[in-house]
Amino acid sequence: MKIILASKSPRRKELFSKLAEEIGFEFEIITRETDENLYGEHPETGVATLARRKGAAVAAEYPEALVVSSDTLVELGGVPLGKPTDEAEAADMLRTLSGRAHNVHTGIAIHYKGNVYSGVATTEVIFRELSDGEINAYVATGEPMDKAGAYGIQGEGGRLVCGYNGEFDTVVGFNITLLCRLIEEAVGGVSSLRGACDD
Repeated sequence: MKIILASKSPRRKELFSKLAEEIGFEFEIITRETDENLYGEHPETGVATLARRKGAAVAAEYPEALVVSSDTLVELGGVPLGKPTDEAEAADMLRTLSGRAHNVHTGIAIHYKGNVYSGVATTEVIFRELSDGEINAYVATGEPMDKAGAYGIQGEGGRLVCGYNGEFDTVVGFNITLLCRLIEEAVGGVSSLRGACDD
């Protein structure tokens, strides 16, 4: 069985690599450019739509492979916060999140032999009150620029957070509990991946 992770995210690669090492399988990373517009869909359901869309582009080329894809969105009051386009937008996002609770939704999709299995995990994250100095200093690190909501909880951005309700890896961008449940639905469990390789 060929296993493909359809994600450029280094965080997802790291988390998926840990699972692969534990179970004993190999995988390949293959991605394709896809439309990431929600077209008005709520972030909580839209994040699964985006994950399916990302995986579909790869599964079309590798129909016999097990293709895993994911997407993460920060949501505040129904409004999605994706990756900032520049430092000014990153700072604006962080000011908006300052002192408030928001939701982080991570959608995961598995394409396997013409079938699609998908779901969403959500964690509530609470930011402490941030000063402009703190925001500017954090933006200057460059860390926010490739992160949904302009922060990475697993990095320096963890200092902005005063608490969360849910699973930490959802905020990182790859909920392993959800992933394993979807693999169970697709192929009967993670043990079925043992020995799988990319040749």
